[in-house]
Amino acid sequence: MSETAFVRWRDLPRGRQLVGGAPMCAGCSGLEVLHQVLDVLGEKTVIINSAGCMSLLVSYPYSPLRGSWLYTAMASAAAGAQGMRDALDLRLAQGMPAEDDLQVMVLSGDGAAYGMGLSPASGAIERGLDFIYLVYDNEGYGNTGQQQSDATPHGAHTASCGSYRGWKKDLFAIWVAHRPAYAATLIGSEPLDLARKVDKAARLKGPRLLLALAPCPTGWDFDASATVEVGHLAVKTGIWPLKEYVDGRITHTKVPRERLPVEDYLVRQGRFRHLFEPRRDEARLGEVQAAVDAYWAELPGG
Repeated sequence: MSETAFVRWRDLPRGRQLVGGAPMCAGCSGLEVLHQVLDVLGEKTVIINSAGCMSLLVSYPYSPLRGSWLYTAMASAAAGAQGMRDALDLRLAQGMPAEDDLQVMVLSGDGAAYGMGLSPASGAIERGLDFIYLVYDNEGYGNTGQQQSDATPHGAHTASCGSYRGWKKDLFAIWVAHRPAYAATLIGSEPLDLARKVDKAARLKGPRLLLALAPCPTGWDFDASATVEVGHLAVKTGIWPLKEYVDGRITHTKVPRERLPVEDYLVRQGRFRHLFEPRRDEARLGEVQAAVDAYWAELPGG
């Protein structure tokens, strides 16, 4: 990797946590989310980066991140966060000034968060680890060709299983079952909602989940210029509910009062093209729509 591709954090202009130049796909919503999250958290953040798309941001000794960064294997991010938090607490006990403390944040793709990293994260939540767990969910193993993950939605075409007939795991519900300090769903196309949730999470202590849907032009097969539009459609069709869990209650922060048909979202993505051509798959489209309708019907006033 050439030296021009990355810059050291100390060379970045003040107020910028992340800059361009990293070898990421055009229109990457995961990067869009990371920009926004770090704008709120600031440079006093240590990122425990589970192997995945975002680990391509850093090529030692160069990094576009202003804060600190630690790379881990896919299943090891929560354990890395535990070690980092323990080390910081030890330094504090030894007299390190409180202003030098860091926010510990895991950065994980859905392959790790929904799958092989779930058990270690569960243990960390049960131990009450003080950390933020940020997931960029592009609904597949995007770094290695968009194979099916536990986050792949019903009907999506993947590189490993063709048209997926299973259903996406509900990671938000799994975290909430642990009764963490905070959990929220996000999307980069709703920056105000995102910023409010990140700010709230930053003010709390304990395990905190920030689960962001990350539309992926490369893996989902849509034009890179449409990332924000696809994100808006995910919310407007109700397929990606924006919500948060705090103080034992789940609240929806943006309710689509007049939901668009889910096919408005699906038809924009090549991974669902087989549901529309050469013939419409009415049965599969109906299953996806029915699942979304059932979710919203179960809510008070739904």
